[in-house]
Amino acid sequence: MAYVPKKCGVKFKPPAIVLIYEDENTKKTRQRMIPVRNFSKFSDCGQAAEQMKNNPRHQVYFDRVSQQQLQKLYQLLRDSLNGLSLNQSLETFLKENSINPEEDLNKLDDNELAKKKKIMDELFEKNQRKPSDPKFVYDLEVDFPEDEQIESCGWDDEDQDGEF
Repeated sequence: MAYVPKKCGVKFKPPAIVLIYEDENTKKTRQRMIPVRNFSKFSDCGQAAEQMKNNPRHQVYFDRVSQQQLQKLYQLLRDSLNGLSLNQSLETFLKENSINPEEDLNKLDDNELAKKKKIMDELFEKNQRKPSDPKFVYDLEVDFPEDEQIESCGWDDEDQDGEF
């Protein structure tokens, strides 16, 4: 059986993951509520999301749902258990899971760097245009405005000796 997820959300009381999906065979839209058990304010959201995706009972439904989305839902649940409002929880999630162009990634530890790289990879995959996409252009040429001042970089200038 093939199911196409349409919406994925969270219910706080009682805690549950809600999935609205379409059955490809019957073309009917259905809703599935999966209760969240053994989850506390100290639980690891990444591990809980991985267990949900790999659970044989739910694997068919969550096959096309990204692990990051499930992790976000579990984080919303955990923050709710910790007393945070939904808006506070969403702000925290956006801060942790976004890329700041001014941030120096060389100063991050290995775990944080791996997390940032994963976010960048997912963003790249989301924005990538493939040959099968309707807006795909093979040889795209872009003219950049020449009236703007060009910033110079010191790394590509020649030394006084004429060496690079």
